[in-house]
Amino acid sequence: MFTPNGLARAAVRFKPASFAGTFVALLLAAAIVSACGILLETGVRASVPPDRYAKAPVIVAADQQARLTVGSGDDRHEESSALPDTARLSDALVARAASAPGATAAIGDVGYPVHRVAATDGVGSPAHQDSAPLTAHGWGSAALTGTRLASGDAPRTGEVVVPAGHGGARTGDRVTLDTPAGPKEFRVSGTTDADATVWFTDREAVALSGHPGRVDAIAVLAADGADPSALARQVSDALGHTSGVRVSTGDDRGAVEDPGLADARELLTGLGGSFGGVATMVAVFTAAGTVALSVGQRSREFALLRAIGATPRQLRRSIATEALLVAPLAGALGCLPGIALAAWWFGQLKAKGAIPDAVGLRISWLPLTIAVAATMLTALGAGYAAARRPSKTKPGLALAQSAVERPPFGWIRTPLGIAALAGGGVLAGVAASQTGDDAANAALGVVMLFMLAVGLLGPLIARICASVLGLPLRAGGPSASLAAANSRANSRRMASAITPIVLAMAFSSTLVFMHTSEDRAIEHQQRAAVTADRIVSAPDGLASDATERAATTPGVSTAVGLLRTSVLVPAGSGGDTWLENAPAQGVIGSSRELAAVQDLDVRTGSLDALAPGTVAIDTTLAGSAKVHTGDRLALRLPDGTKASPKIVAVYGRGLGTALVTLPSADLLTHVTSPYASDVLVRATPAGAERLAALGTVTDPSGYATAQSRDRELNAWANTVMASVLGGFAAVAAVNTLVMTVLDRRGELTMLRLVGSTRRQVMGMIRWEALLVTVAGAALGTAIALATLIPMMRGLTGESPYIPPALYGSFLAATVGLGLAAALVPAHAALGRAAGRP
Repeated sequence: MFTPNGLARAAVRFKPASFAGTFVALLLAAAIVSACGILLETGVRASVPPDRYAKAPVIVAADQQARLTVGSGDDRHEESSALPDTARLSDALVARAASAPGATAAIGDVGYPVHRVAATDGVGSPAHQDSAPLTAHGWGSAALTGTRLASGDAPRTGEVVVPAGHGGARTGDRVTLDTPAGPKEFRVSGTTDADATVWFTDREAVALSGHPGRVDAIAVLAADGADPSALARQVSDALGHTSGVRVSTGDDRGAVEDPGLADARELLTGLGGSFGGVATMVAVFTAAGTVALSVGQRSREFALLRAIGATPRQLRRSIATEALLVAPLAGALGCLPGIALAAWWFGQLKAKGAIPDAVGLRISWLPLTIAVAATMLTALGAGYAAARRPSKTKPGLALAQSAVERPPFGWIRTPLGIAALAGGGVLAGVAASQTGDDAANAALGVVMLFMLAVGLLGPLIARICASVLGLPLRAGGPSASLAAANSRANSRRMASAITPIVLAMAFSSTLVFMHTSEDRAIEHQQRAAVTADRIVSAPDGLASDATERAATTPGVSTAVGLLRTSVLVPAGSGGDTWLENAPAQGVIGSSRELAAVQDLDVRTGSLDALAPGTVAIDTTLAGSAKVHTGDRLALRLPDGTKASPKIVAVYGRGLGTALVTLPSADLLTHVTSPYASDVLVRATPAGAERLAALGTVTDPSGYATAQSRDRELNAWANTVMASVLGGFAAVAAVNTLVMTVLDRRGELTMLRLVGSTRRQVMGMIRWEALLVTVAGAALGTAIALATLIPMMRGLTGESPYIPPALYGSFLAATVGLGLAAALVPAHAALGRAAGRP
């Protein structure tokens, strides 16, 4: 049935212009599908070769995923989320791992930041610390990296090995290091050539880590030539059924030492999966519309074939064969820009630090094959659907029906479109009644349902738009009046041009203005929340006693330290569907002092009750988790430890500060770096000057500006996604308009023959293009607002913010492209018509 026949080959050969638009649409669709597929495959298969653990064939580490069992019965399943920090193991497991048959040694490895104190005051407290942190390890783990002493001896209790030449320290000197357990003085027992690494005894390294009795991982060594898989089984048996323990070999060892790999996998699978699903739907949907338009433009040709005796099967076979002649080549060529897009996108993410340098882009046959297959199925499906009516028409009526516009209604499309429109309205109401992620998830369904409704009800919507917008055109002269009449009479043609414009405006506006709305809300909350006079901060953490020293500085009345981290909180319907990452701040100081430097806009409860074992949360998180003041919040601390603190307050400025506020005592032993990142102070100008020895001192305005840089990656990602979708839809709109105008060459020639001037015909095309672009932009804007209003109300409690200049640029680009896509081919068509005898 799908063997190419002469009719299909002749159509492609002698009328290539009819297939050019279809070819471009399918090529772009393949590019989008292949790019997203490559990113998804890279995320699924991403790995990092071991570096520090390269000499250890087996690594034992805690599970770095928080797991939550949800549902019941047949629907019971497990959801997992990456932990914000490192989950650790009991150091008692080191001896058990070493006892495994085939193991020659087992090393409990820890790693955490320490700061070299450059000077001390009279009582030994640090007066100033170097800005660049050092990484501390136990000397036993030097066997993993091959580190050797450049001078001196291995450390003993109270001693440390430092990098040669670091800070001028030499063997026998005494140095002060600020550790998670506090500042302490050590004797330098030796030096190494390792950069930015200090070494304690194994026991002291664990004791000073801030989480005594626990290690980050256990490296198991074996004799040369030992089978890693067999050793891994022996180690697993030796450890027994210890909960939450993972035994790794091969490249899985790299994931243990590089925690950024989990975030990279989540990012790439999110882009390739979630965004890729939306982008693929848009691409296939638009390409299908272009194929249907191409087939519809040839309705008279098909009618003639029916009139001279062609059977329905022959017509369907011809259209299927045309698709097989065009789609495979378009899909294969589309994979080339798809690969280029994926490589550029991946490179940008790596340059911005979102992906570890060791992760490489994976390009295999699978996503490319799927992209080609998707374009072929799209072309076949759209072609068959478009050919259904002309192939079933009786030969005697075919030519007559092809000469007039079909009604804008359909027995299948219209009911489905009305159902999608009603569903979008209902879901918009649901989203408006929800908060937090529930509102965001519901709002995403709104845009999808409304876009489906536009696609199904396109001819009817185009007829309505032509009637409404055509009213003022009727009084605009002959060209405008003719454009209004033409648009009403050819609603299906107009719908083909409007749909991709709606796609471009709806998705681009939703993605871009979602970020501008969030950014504005966060900025407002930040500026309102920070009531301190000055903020002392350091990107790698302040000294462990920075808050106390700031509080005792002359001229400072209040000082509160903030330990920035994240926790996992329940979210979703019922509050237990999944665990999501929520920014958290650990308060170093009293609740009374916190109120003096930070106004969180408490809605219920009181921060005065904030103490170990309690928590304060933002209103959006309370709504998402379905909890209130007095309830207990079942959260996971940064290292995955379960906790159920009592909620003592719900506040309204969590987006600008943190969604979760805890006493720092509840966090210190569950983070790798327990140093405060900020100290908020109330101080006189003279007192503020004295704080410069602790870190970078800024006022609240400068602090808010610095914090906004953390959102640059999200802003960039949204912009890129909007550019990809909007750019594709814009090109599809231009492609459709060009196809539509070129198909009207006979009509334009006839207008010139009956006396219309060239200026009048071009004016008609101009007004039609304006009608199409304005209608498409208005519908796209309406869909974006229907999505953004409930989403932003749920996420930020505010209305969406649409910068006028940015929206104006979107509108100008849409109108400009529409005019160019219609006027350029029309000018060329009229030029050829004028040259005919």
